[in-house]
Amino acid sequence: MVKPADVPTYVEYGVADIGICGKDTLMEEDKNIYELLDLGFAKCRLCVAGYENKDLRFVDTLRVATKFVNVAKKYFYKKQQNIEIIKLSGSIELGPVIGLSDVIVDIVESGKTLAENNLSILEEIAEISARLVVNKVSLKTKGDIIRPLVNCIKEVLNQSDD
Repeated sequence: MVKPADVPTYVEYGVADIGICGKDTLMEEDKNIYELLDLGFAKCRLCVAGYENKDLRFVDTLRVATKFVNVAKKYFYKKQQNIEIIKLSGSIELGPVIGLSDVIVDIVESGKTLAENNLSILEEIAEISARLVVNKVSLKTKGDIIRPLVNCIKEVLNQSDD
């Protein structure tokens, strides 16, 4: 067992042939691995959240609190929005509450924590769930073992949809 954030690194370097981690981790780490399956569990959303009634249209540089630094940079770059990243590791929702940031980028499951802090989802970046990932070289050199395993997992997933 390893920390979920380390799974893509272990898989990329071939220490592990296969791994399971969240889509959020894959987006943040951006490793050179194959994402083969959406396993359909641990579902949540990666969102921009803040105060619904705060007009941010004229903010020159948006202050964003997050642990998803790379995801936030890419997301706001595509929107051509100037940002200042404030990296936090926990209690991200406190950023706007204490005036540290204008918004946050964080995982939202039920939205309860946001509501408890009078925050709302402003934008959804991505739907998140657990994903099966594979080392690229391992898929070529051990494909005779890996592909049948992946197919078995697909069958189980398809049965659970019925």
